[in-house]
Amino acid sequence: MLAFANAKINIGLNITEKRADGYHNLETVFYPVRLHDVIEITDAEELHCVVKGISFAGNEMDNICVKAFRLLQQDHNLPAQQITLLKNIPVGAGLGGGSADAAFLIKLLNERFNIGLSVAEMEDYARQLGADCAFFVRNTPVFAFDKGDQFEDVELDLSAYCIVLVMPPIHVSTAVAYAGVKPVKRSADLKVNITLPVSSWKDSVTNDFEISVFKEFPEIGHIKNKLYEHGAVYAAMSGSGACVFAIFEHQISLPDLEVNNRVYYNV
Repeated sequence: MLAFANAKINIGLNITEKRADGYHNLETVFYPVRLHDVIEITDAEELHCVVKGISFAGNEMDNICVKAFRLLQQDHNLPAQQITLLKNIPVGAGLGGGSADAAFLIKLLNERFNIGLSVAEMEDYARQLGADCAFFVRNTPVFAFDKGDQFEDVELDLSAYCIVLVMPPIHVSTAVAYAGVKPVKRSADLKVNITLPVSSWKDSVTNDFEISVFKEFPEIGHIKNKLYEHGAVYAAMSGSGACVFAIFEHQISLPDLEVNNRVYYNV
């Protein structure tokens, strides 16, 4: 049984305060994009995970999909499965690939074994695995707040645009990204700004991580500038990761950026 777990981009990201539990409160808009990992589950004598495609650092049995399976298994007595994961979403990109894999596995298990979990119950399981994991259960555009795990629906449709992802050969650790930001509560409202024309977002919809990440990795800032030079209506880094996305009003080719980076068109 297969599932196709899609990535997301963060449109705007404001770090608003440091929490007592060590996490940060934030505001962002999650928007799903058409770049997919593929997950397959099959019966097995014991739980096993195989990761193919983009290389995965570490023990495959430490994969978040295994953690998701065990989380449901402890409550619902699931039989052992082999989880085969084909990774197409870049790792450490700020695109939520791991979180998507876990959430889609929860949905896949719920369907295959007729567990009967509601959407809200699947979200509760997903929240135990990662701050943005629950987003992928409903998988529709939302305004996310608190740790990024509480949501309000937003009316946002970018289907008329061409969205391009540019992933440089750089890994930005979450620790490095957060070390360079100072939480600030904004007077401007991201929920309001996101309803404005996309052409106005350049000045009103920002990612707090960009200042420190661009300072540490100027190549990422260079990619953003190049995307604007190519005519992007809006460009930004997604989340705390290295990937930069751009919104164009038309189909485009970026051969100069393909030389040193992975470029994904019309996602």
